[in-house]
Amino acid sequence: MLVRQKSSPLAEVWVSEDAGMTVWTLTSVEVLSAFRRLVREQGLEEERALIAERRLDELVRTCHVVVDVPAVKRLASRLLRFHPLRAFDALQLGAALLWAEGHPEGRTLHTLDTRLGSAAEREGFVVPR
Repeated sequence: MLVRQKSSPLAEVWVSEDAGMTVWTLTSVEVLSAFRRLVREQGLEEERALIAERRLDELVRTCHVVVDVPAVKRLASRLLRFHPLRAFDALQLGAALLWAEGHPEGRTLHTLDTRLGSAAEREGFVVPR
């Protein structure tokens, strides 16, 4: 969505089908980290990274942002006991569960991460592939 990659067409479809995006409060940090990694690895020019960072800020302003860190932390800790997730992925899924008020059935979670997607499906989310 912010930096053209092979998964961009899929992300564009997701956004066009679901105008009401919800994100975890630390998602922008993860995305910024990805931009900076691409710059270090010379996969993204500095100027384009700065444009993408501005677009990220604009995008986040249009989203519902889950900000209850203690509640998400509790959920993520539980998720780590049951799913083979990395910490940040557990926080993402915890935020999604908090947003869904503990009832993810019929709600969609978009991710390109297979492990996170599998855990989200086991928790009850719909995960388009």
